[in-house]
Amino acid sequence: MSVRTDGGRQSRVAGRVAVVTGAARGVGELMARRLAARGARVALLGLEPDRLREVAADIGGDTAHWTVDVTDAEAMERVAGEVRDRFGQVDIVVANAGVATGGPFTDSDTAAWNRVLQVNLMGSATTARAFLPALLDSRGYLLQVASLAAITPSPMMSAYCASKSGVEAFAHCLRAEVGYKGVGVGVAYLSWTDTDMVRGADENEVMRDLRAGLPWPANRTYPLAPAVERLVDGVERRSSHVYGQWWLRGMQAVRGVLPSVIGLAGQREMRRAEPRLAASGPPRGLVGAGGAADEAARRESTG
Repeated sequence: MSVRTDGGRQSRVAGRVAVVTGAARGVGELMARRLAARGARVALLGLEPDRLREVAADIGGDTAHWTVDVTDAEAMERVAGEVRDRFGQVDIVVANAGVATGGPFTDSDTAAWNRVLQVNLMGSATTARAFLPALLDSRGYLLQVASLAAITPSPMMSAYCASKSGVEAFAHCLRAEVGYKGVGVGVAYLSWTDTDMVRGADENEVMRDLRAGLPWPANRTYPLAPAVERLVDGVERRSSHVYGQWWLRGMQAVRGVLPSVIGLAGQREMRRAEPRLAASGPPRGLVGAGGAADEAARRESTG
């Protein structure tokens, strides 16, 4: 297995132990694959045992997987101990696990809305709490996957925007708390990227059309592989901020005015969409295959 970058130098993650949550599909799966390709030993965490097993077998090498819900603090503490026992250390944690739902807040599916915050925000905090002792020992690095949704509020996405704004703030706070102890903390930002989650959201015609009406470059779906390569580069650099699409860096400079602009423009778009929303009914449940897996796992756990 090659552990060199395109520039010919040895990767700084070679031989390191990387934990990736939400590793059964999408961003998490490809992050695990790319980290392993650069020589990392990888622990895959997620809710889909069959997919995790397949991904781990396909990656090969020193790879292992655990089926665990990131919102279960007791289970995450146990898994963190098992990962450390299995590999001897933990150097990198990618807090990527996430779910989404959409639709107007007033008509939202309460259980799905709450679950988005539980997984995306509380699950990220639970992940950090479980693995920080090991990262403190290794002077390691935590990458928190956030989103354009942390920078730009959007109608029909209140749960997702709230959760991603929350994890962005959480990661910034954590960086100040543990940086002097040698632990790096980064935030990754992604726009609409070609994953099961985004494809699932696009199955709703109203949400798809609202997204298509966004100004360029926020109105298109971006390929997964280049975005993940940028994130893995950020892990190697232990970056404080990592941008999956080139233009997201520029959004930081204008984020202060975006709530006012979107607050006005969003009212116009919602007024236009209201008849179609009334006719079709609000979206229900979590979107995409990952959302379906989350719902299935919770049904199974409750009998």
